[in-house]
Amino acid sequence: MDTILSLLTGVVLAVMILWNGQLTAGYGNYAAAVIIHVVGTVFSGVLCLAGRRKVFARAPFWAYLGGAIGVLSTLFNNYAFGHITMTSIVALGLLGQTITSVLLDRFGWLGAPKRPVDRSVAVALISAPVGIFLMLDGSVSQSMLAVLLSLGAGVTVVLSRMVNARLASETSPLAGSFVNHLVGLPICVVLLLLVGQWTTPAAGTMEPWMYCGGMLGVTTVLLFNITVPKVSAFRLTLLSFVGQVFTGVALDVALGQTASAASFRGGLVIAAGLLVSQLLGARKSVAKTEN
Repeated sequence: MDTILSLLTGVVLAVMILWNGQLTAGYGNYAAAVIIHVVGTVFSGVLCLAGRRKVFARAPFWAYLGGAIGVLSTLFNNYAFGHITMTSIVALGLLGQTITSVLLDRFGWLGAPKRPVDRSVAVALISAPVGIFLMLDGSVSQSMLAVLLSLGAGVTVVLSRMVNARLASETSPLAGSFVNHLVGLPICVVLLLLVGQWTTPAAGTMEPWMYCGGMLGVTTVLLFNITVPKVSAFRLTLLSFVGQVFTGVALDVALGQTASAASFRGGLVIAAGLLVSQLLGARKSVAKTEN
């Protein structure tokens, strides 16, 4: 079940990125970020009120910073976009997530349980860099800053979900998602006022679902809050990525757009490594049971 939820997170992420991208095309980066956070805050707040969820708890101060860290991910990717290709941004983001996830699992930072790198993990750890290498292209030589920021976006994605999960452990997964958007909202507003510009989209160009990315953002954080305590950071990174890549390819085909062959090939390699890793892990569990 945890594996399915981890893959589902990637599916939701792919649809969210599509809708948020359409919203950004109409309003601009910073204005769209404000709209997304307003929708997410209201949506999760209403759900918390309806379910009578406890929102705040006696948790460490840093446990409330997941939304702020998430804004950094957006800023890093916004800069990289246009300097290197989208496929390279995704691949470098995955590399940043992979490195951070392995370190969290190995040393137990941010409350993550320590998990040794056994044979099953090693298989996935080998397949991940191969898949990432297949996704990279020549654009990475054009802007070293864009490369570093794309890596940083991957790092902040993992840190944000770990911090959110820490708060959710004291409240609830849904409350953690609400706080994430609530904290990120004023930061997005300040950025819009300081460096952004509100662009009014042409009449008839915006469909209703384009405003629902914030709801999917709430769902994504909620799913991460559920799976983070149960799945290793490294495995969760790869499972959600696989779900995201193949859903993205399916969406491209459905919309009549050209799917990224590099992303598809990289996703296949990583998925194959995960499958072998899962089988080895299952065999190890069976052997322990028999002994």
